[in-house]
Amino acid sequence: MITRKVGRTDLEVSALCLGGNVFGWTCDEPTSFSVLDTFVEGGGNFVDTADAYSAWVPGHSGGESEEVLGKWLKQRKNRERMIIATKVGASMGNGGKGLSRQHIMQGVEDSLRRLQTDYIDLYQAHVDDESVPLEETLEAFNDLIKAGKVRYIGASNYTAARLTTALRVSLQQGYGRYECIQPPYHLLNRATYESEIEPLCLEQEIGVITYSSLASGFLTGKYRSGQDLPSTPRAQGIQKNYMNEKGFKVLDQLERIAHEHDASIAQVALSWIISRPGITAPIASATSVEQTREMLQSVSLRLTQEEGEALDQVSAS
Repeated sequence: MITRKVGRTDLEVSALCLGGNVFGWTCDEPTSFSVLDTFVEGGGNFVDTADAYSAWVPGHSGGESEEVLGKWLKQRKNRERMIIATKVGASMGNGGKGLSRQHIMQGVEDSLRRLQTDYIDLYQAHVDDESVPLEETLEAFNDLIKAGKVRYIGASNYTAARLTTALRVSLQQGYGRYECIQPPYHLLNRATYESEIEPLCLEQEIGVITYSSLASGFLTGKYRSGQDLPSTPRAQGIQKNYMNEKGFKVLDQLERIAHEHDASIAQVALSWIISRPGITAPIASATSVEQTREMLQSVSLRLTQEEGEALDQVSAS
């Protein structure tokens, strides 16, 4: 398994990050354990979750994913070999959200308890919170670093402008800085990241962990028409955003390349992200052992220069 450093940290992570958003939701506990075991057996060591997973599910209150991951870490006794990333700030469904000092301090204690660990490798702001001064947020994170509860911090869903400001505040105040960012990025969503966030991250040596790496499943190739879609809000988003001329052209190109490599469409789509400059790892979720094995193979898949250029061209805005 290829490994990469996260930003300027000493975190050495697998070039594929396992998404924990499905744990305790569409992936029950026994299946989640099997997925995690398969991921580790394939060389993976990097798992991303959040306190808010999966508060959006009726009957859930958030923290379900962290609880499953925590039970697995305890049973496998492998905490020191894993790099665990989690997030704070998104709505927990009970009115709790945001990046105030109070919410961060309560959030980290809750996450540590659920994860059954005494430290978090990468603690990330899940969403920007402009109602709270960046100084307050970053001071709280810095205090957690000094206390040994958090090793490094990162940001998710920040604009390049807000990330720039946060980096300046950290530098001026002597706080730990955001060492990585989580943006949505895939073949059908390139413009904002490549024009604004990528140059900043390359210049400042900030790690990039992409989410929505398969465009909500569209880039697996399993959705070719509206009839293939389930009746869910996410499926409605797929139909609206990706089921168009450009989306199907990208799928056709992915399919041609996949055929040449005896690979799947999803493997090629992930391999394209992994090969991009400055990318630390794409996040990908799996709900079965078979899906986990499939996505692990994307790390060893090598696209030719011509194949990469063909995907760049067909997916260009």
